[in-house]
Amino acid sequence: MKRALLLATTMVSLAFMASGLPAVAETPVAARAAARVPLSRAEILTLAERVADYQLATMAGGEFPQNAALGTSDMKGWVQGALFVGLTALADHSDKPHFSQVILSRGVANKWELGRRLYHADDHVIGQSYLWAYRQGAGPEAIAPLKASFDQILAHPSQDDLIHHEYSAPGGAGCDERWCWCDAIFMAPPTWLQLTQATGDRRYRDFAVKEFFATTDMLYDKEEHLYYRDSRFFERRDSNGRKVFWSRGDGWVLAGLARMIPYLPKGDADRTRMETIFREMSAKLKTIQKPDGFWSPSLLSDPKTTLPESSGTAFYVFGLAWGVKAGLLDRATYEPTIRRGWAALVSAVHEDGKFGYVQPISDRPDTVGYDDTQYYGVGAFLLAATAVADLGLEPARVPTKGAKRRR
Repeated sequence: MKRALLLATTMVSLAFMASGLPAVAETPVAARAAARVPLSRAEILTLAERVADYQLATMAGGEFPQNAALGTSDMKGWVQGALFVGLTALADHSDKPHFSQVILSRGVANKWELGRRLYHADDHVIGQSYLWAYRQGAGPEAIAPLKASFDQILAHPSQDDLIHHEYSAPGGAGCDERWCWCDAIFMAPPTWLQLTQATGDRRYRDFAVKEFFATTDMLYDKEEHLYYRDSRFFERRDSNGRKVFWSRGDGWVLAGLARMIPYLPKGDADRTRMETIFREMSAKLKTIQKPDGFWSPSLLSDPKTTLPESSGTAFYVFGLAWGVKAGLLDRATYEPTIRRGWAALVSAVHEDGKFGYVQPISDRPDTVGYDDTQYYGVGAFLLAATAVADLGLEPARVPTKGAKRRR
């Protein structure tokens, strides 16, 4: 596995070493937070490239993050698949060709195949990078195995009943076949919707929409406008009696919505319903952002006393920035939230490009530190950075004294 990964990313490793990026000691996060936050498109993309290059170079060397779970090494799995979703966004924005090359190389190394579990949402996310490659001219072979897998699912859909289903554990009974946990909303439905765009076959779109709303009907709290991670958390409360909503879990949802909505036509009833949920979640998230710009690992916890966490924060910054750019959210209302969130994310980037404060793999709020990083967190950061770059946050120039006003 490591050998295949090394072969697939050698070009990127060489490009990173040739870039001359310094490997210096980490600066304390407080000093990083006090530093100037990059706001111009060029500055933002330069930072995103540095973060991506650091991650790809360590992968090429066979190094895995501390506290990495067993599935981290899976080149077709969700941990790396989420990173590659972020890399597709960066490749669309960067003029450096090695980001595109590593996506194409990974597809070839994977033989353009999904993960081994046919129905499992986690094993669908890598397909989003294959669909990107197809759009870049990789040819029909880039999506042929993906299409064959989804056709098999359509021919033999799961009979699992979510209404009476109880989530046991990742990969537990039923969750191999239906999207019964909120993370799945990022992993699977955008892949299905993009396949409709690639093929013109509406069946993939209809399946994605039906399953998304089945998951939403099960997990969306209409009072809090947040998603439970899974059914185990419906009645769970923290030590202060508050409902437990996991930051990264809801981050997967908001980011998933931002990656689904564009693939449905404007005015479509299903799109309109998704947009309503997106706006409701966004409004809620705006009110619970921490003073330091992050969101708490447990969203309803006291924001003044909880730890910073960057993966959920990155997904929120991505979703909110996309929502403003798409015209779904009012810019004046949400730009301050986006600016604070972006500044927080910048403070989590180490001098060498390592992206910190990423909570390790879990299914609930947990502890996290500045040195914690994971592949999916980098993918979230790349989505956030490119969306912020597209939004344009650079301050307008102040006219010089004596300059004539334009009328």
